[in-house]
Amino acid sequence: MGVSEERRDLLRFNIVLGATIAVVVLFILIASIWGSGVIQNGDNEDYEWWEVPLHDRHKMNLDYTGVRSTLPVNGTYNWTGPSEFFVEVDLPASEQDAGYPEAALMHIALWLPNVEPGETVPVIATIHPYYDFGTEVADGDSNPNTVPDGGVGAWVLDEFVPHGYALAQVSTFGSGQSTHCQDVKGLGEQVGIQAAVKWLGEQEWSNGNVGLMGKSYAGTTNWEAAQNPSEHLKTIVPISGSIGVQQMFYRNGSSEFRAVGYDLAYQGATTDMTTDDLRVCSDDAVGPAMPVTTSLAAEFGGAEWSDYWEERYHLGDVLENYNGSVYLVWGLQDWNVDPYHAFPAYQMLRDAGIHTRAISGQWAHNYVDQPDRHGELGSGYGGEAYPNMTRMDWAIELWNWFEYYLKGVGEEPEAHVQIQTNDGKWHVEETWPPTDASWDLQDLSEWDGGNGVVTTTNSISIVSPIFEEEMHLSGLPTLHLDVNTRGCNGGQIFATLSDGTTGMRLGHAVMDIRYRDGGYDASPVFPAGSYTMLMEFNPLDVVLPAGHSLSIELTETGADYLPSTCAAFGLSVQGGTFGMPLIDRPVEDDRWFLAPPWWEDPNNAVGL
Repeated sequence: MGVSEERRDLLRFNIVLGATIAVVVLFILIASIWGSGVIQNGDNEDYEWWEVPLHDRHKMNLDYTGVRSTLPVNGTYNWTGPSEFFVEVDLPASEQDAGYPEAALMHIALWLPNVEPGETVPVIATIHPYYDFGTEVADGDSNPNTVPDGGVGAWVLDEFVPHGYALAQVSTFGSGQSTHCQDVKGLGEQVGIQAAVKWLGEQEWSNGNVGLMGKSYAGTTNWEAAQNPSEHLKTIVPISGSIGVQQMFYRNGSSEFRAVGYDLAYQGATTDMTTDDLRVCSDDAVGPAMPVTTSLAAEFGGAEWSDYWEERYHLGDVLENYNGSVYLVWGLQDWNVDPYHAFPAYQMLRDAGIHTRAISGQWAHNYVDQPDRHGELGSGYGGEAYPNMTRMDWAIELWNWFEYYLKGVGEEPEAHVQIQTNDGKWHVEETWPPTDASWDLQDLSEWDGGNGVVTTTNSISIVSPIFEEEMHLSGLPTLHLDVNTRGCNGGQIFATLSDGTTGMRLGHAVMDIRYRDGGYDASPVFPAGSYTMLMEFNPLDVVLPAGHSLSIELTETGADYLPSTCAAFGLSVQGGTFGMPLIDRPVEDDRWFLAPPWWEDPNNAVGL
């Protein structure tokens, strides 16, 4: 072989070797990007996984094999715990219990990451009465707070503690190992929660920043902490946590069934016939009576015969006193704590200068990232939005939130609302209901069946003409009904809004005529009077296809609401107006975005 031939072979070898190296490097880069959650957008701009914009998260290679969302990268810290602590609370004189002299103590279970000596960490805490909940004489207690709970505790322990966060699980007064009486959502409970937050922020291992998160009652405790907040409370993430007890059980004066026994139910569920149960709160006597006076003597101020409801309205104090941030989480199909707790509260928080974000999908009383629970919903109750409702980027959402507010890392998350239509599409709005909504007021006299009598045994169906164009209803539609009473000094109407063409349920509203102006102030009603009921539907985000009609069914009661005391007499409906908040979001509008498509992962079988 000549020199020139050798050079040609060497050149071929170098070309092959160079190409091989290039391919190997390319695969290494792809693997690192794929594994870390980094994506590359159309402008060739790279993002770290936590920086990926909302509109691009559907391109990320997230782990969809679990039943909850996970962070793309595992944390590096091991952890120790639980350690147990008792915090003594100095209660005002009005909240001292009677019957058993003992200090008021809040019990805290704590898990800490094994960081370097001298390094401090923030705390994510969840607080509620459901630790050791139940009675030993019945089905046995639930787990104590020293066991990470399945909703928040275990998830935070897996996803956030290894990244340098502490986890705290706290029992409210009268539950678990916390002492004192169980003052359900009252001032005593609020003071105890606030003392626990203060203690967590003052410990030598703490960086002074505390965030609260929880669902249902564990979400309400977030609001309680923020009513008279410690300076250490930097953020709250209330997930379907009621803004007030009266607000939870009454909608425009109409009472839910559970309002009657709510206070007694919690007292009974934590009673084990020990000395703990000899402690009695000052509100234990008046609490069970308030639903009775509120329902039967509304027009005579029965809701104000004590300060029970006022003491348990949390949002008002939060708006006045809280300087932290709020991430509101609510299911638009939540029948446990209805979404009217979230809207218009979202805008009220922003108007008060509180940095607030919200996310509302078509799920029920669940977390954002529970595909197994989401898949159980029926048609008209969220089923059409599945599987798009499940947000498996939820861990990333909270990572950015907690990193900024608890560690001071990164940019402040944008204040906006991520909301989902009834057919499963997501759009992001600066505020919700959207400020650019236009109101279309429909005269019910132009619909079929606008008049009639609504009693226990009789209902009315009102059907609109066909709408030629698609409509996007986004907000809280109104139903203003002209009614006459029929020999009784009261009455109630439950309205169900449906697609008149398919029959699919879209939303509902309810009102006691004594609260005909809406809200929580009652007015007298006379047996043969004429009134206008200013009803408002629960928040909804609904797309009505072109060529469909709407229908409104009026019944005396519905779902989980009590009938009125005048149910047999009923109300005579003489027409009215239906108000539709309409928005225009063309397909190409950049407010639409795709959720990460967990259901397309071949390794994921949940809900399929």
